[in-house]
Amino acid sequence: MIRYALPIAMAASCVALVPIEGPAAARAHHAFAAEFDRDRPVEVTGTVTRVEWTNPHARFYVDVENQDGEIVNWDFELTTPNILFRQGWSRNSLQEGDRVTVRGFRARNAPYVANAGEVMLADGRTVFSGSGPD
Repeated sequence: MIRYALPIAMAASCVALVPIEGPAAARAHHAFAAEFDRDRPVEVTGTVTRVEWTNPHARFYVDVENQDGEIVNWDFELTTPNILFRQGWSRNSLQEGDRVTVRGFRARNAPYVANAGEVMLADGRTVFSGSGPD
């Protein structure tokens, strides 16, 4: 039984080194330029519909009325929750129903996805995301 312990441990170590592919890879951490385009800034105003305090990036979603009067739901990426907390954010900084204006940069391959640079709250405060091209 013991003579099999080392080969099993080695096999388990090798499996841990296999690259992630598929949906799990889509949630992996990335460089800003890999997903977002600094030459495509965006500014939208709308109502927060959901906030996710998850790693590697917190996210929030905003319903925005487009030019045709249709409501579209934007997906905004922030930095990690830990960095947001260090910059003064709390889990109560954004709540469902809050009216916000968001400035950021559009995703390269999705129409209503962006990296949030600044979030202007209804009370006039501006909070910064801690992520972005710089």
